Amino acid sequence: MTRLPRIALPSIPQHVIQRGNNRQPCFYADDDYHFYLECLGEAARKYHVSIHAYVLMTNHVHLLLTPAAMTGVSQVMQTLGRRYVRYINHTYRRSGTLWEGRYHASLVQADYYLLTCYRYIELNPVRAGMTDDPAGYRWSSYRCNALGQPDKLIEPHEYYLGWAPNQASGRPFTVNCFGRISTRS
Repeated sequence: MTRLPRIALPSIPQHVIQRGNNRQPCFYADDDYHFYLECLGEAARKYHVSIHAYVLMTNHVHLLLTPAAMTGVSQVMQTLGRRYVRYINHTYRRSGTLWEGRYHASLVQADYYLLTCYRYIELNPVRAGMTDDPAGYRWSSYRCNALGQPDKLIEPHEYYLGWAPNQASGRPFTVNCFGRISTRS
């Protein structure tokens, strides 16, 4: 059976999820997380895809991406998959697939849903019981988006920035560990 084509539109954000095969780990050591983020950044720059939020869990990833071209996200994921799987297989002397089939992607068309996706992605480690405070999880964009710490991968979405009642703070809102959005005053 042939694969159905993905729906992708330029300038429309996508929530991308990719899971480890059989829910097995995709990241084994800090170097793995670093290499994945490096590959993600390079591919995003090459294919003109903005990264708004991310979280790397031990057995899956969530990304919030906006492509400039229709094929941007698929090109990023294909490039990322090839490099990262080759790295993992070589580093850990394994073979075969790392990911469980194709990545899943959903268009994020409504502005309010965009904020919900930011929150969902960045609070994933809290929901998984890995931390009580999302700022304590190293492999997430939370500290950049909620606390204003620099992250060279992150390019805030225009709606996210436009939501700010206080533009001088650099970040429009914070998300506490219960997922509640609060504006900065």
